[in-house]
Amino acid sequence: MMENTSAERIQELVEKQRAFYATGATRDVKWRKARLKAFEAGLRKWEKPLADAFWADLHKSYEEAYMTEIGLVYGEIGEAIRKVGSWARRRRRPTPLTVMPSASYIVREPLGCTLIVSPWNYPVQLLLNPLVGAISAGCTAILKPSPYVPRVSKALEEMIADTFPEEYVAVVQGNRLVNGELFKHRYDLVFLTGSPSLGRIAMEAQAKYLTPMVLELGGKSPCIVDKDANLTIAARRIAWGKCLNSGQTCIAPDYLFLHEDIKDAFVEAFKRELAGLYPDGTEHSDKFVHIVKESAFDRLTGYLADGKIIAGGHFDREKLWIEPTLLEGVSPDAPVMQEEIFGPIFPILTFRDRSEVASFVNGREKPLAFYYFGSGADGWDMIGRTTSGGACINDTIMHIANSNVPFGGVGNSGMGSYHSERSFLAFSHERAVIKSPTWIDLKFRYMPYKMFGLVKKML
Repeated sequence: MMENTSAERIQELVEKQRAFYATGATRDVKWRKARLKAFEAGLRKWEKPLADAFWADLHKSYEEAYMTEIGLVYGEIGEAIRKVGSWARRRRRPTPLTVMPSASYIVREPLGCTLIVSPWNYPVQLLLNPLVGAISAGCTAILKPSPYVPRVSKALEEMIADTFPEEYVAVVQGNRLVNGELFKHRYDLVFLTGSPSLGRIAMEAQAKYLTPMVLELGGKSPCIVDKDANLTIAARRIAWGKCLNSGQTCIAPDYLFLHEDIKDAFVEAFKRELAGLYPDGTEHSDKFVHIVKESAFDRLTGYLADGKIIAGGHFDREKLWIEPTLLEGVSPDAPVMQEEIFGPIFPILTFRDRSEVASFVNGREKPLAFYYFGSGADGWDMIGRTTSGGACINDTIMHIANSNVPFGGVGNSGMGSYHSERSFLAFSHERAVIKSPTWIDLKFRYMPYKMFGLVKKML
């Protein structure tokens, strides 16, 4: 059981970080770069303890932990080390005639003292990638990992304490009561990954401070397979995307929309490709993640009654294992279609015309991800008819793997985006600066506006 950090300790850390930020130490770009290098070294030192903790908490293999968590953080840190000097430099901007002979600049300055809250499903990536942005931008950070993966959260706490002074970066532990205590304090940015309900709680608590927020939430991400899709490729990539972290992924394909003409063929292809991913099944596989806790397991197995099981359907509560499962005959009003599933269960809907899919998706909350399998032209057509945080045509998940494009939600699935330079910008304020000379002082801007006719033409 994770021990809750006390309210007094939280207040102490907030005050320490405000005092440290006020010294101006974090504004020096060379200092930030040195901290990023220390961060990289700290992660290398703690890589094995983190990997061991992943296995203990989630039955997550080293390979999957590295590909979906640790390796992504290395990539973000490495890019920040190489580019933080460029990201942070002062930028000269064009100056209109009406402001001449002044010079115009954008100065990217740190927002200040920040709070980063992460969930349990990707507890390293979703805590440490935002931290890369905070460090590169010159902010301090209080980190709040999830109590549902206690060994990973403890390893993260020990790694951070071993790498940074607490007045700069510190970890706070505990349950939702600790979240409530954290949200009482004023921050210059809150970066939160979690459920829409937690996002609302954070926004309500921080509204009195007008705190800017980056919210990475979730939702029901549709996965459409059209009649002309390559069913083998589609089935393989969809099975992989759903089985990754056992479906406990905010951008996992949540439900399937299959064209009526290929529905049965896709189901057979899915079974075949799933067997290719797990030749000996998933129950005893060391490459299949288990469900995080019993209450989540019970919620997921409850969904099995919402349709007819046509593949999978087996489970073991003691092991917290659920077999990847396909459900047909699912009503759009069933519980499995109302809530983000967050597990290896796939309800199937069918369609005859793509306009049905667009109407269905647009009639619900905006999803975090949108997946379409079929021709490229039709994929672009569907993207043009809908909206989502991100999307893939003929793939799943992979948009999060490219740091050159933003990752974030829209509407109920979140606000703001990050990765690479966008992480830096998320923790920065772009400050406009006009530098005016004193060797000349043009009179046209002053009362009584004797040159107004000329000024009007210039404007």
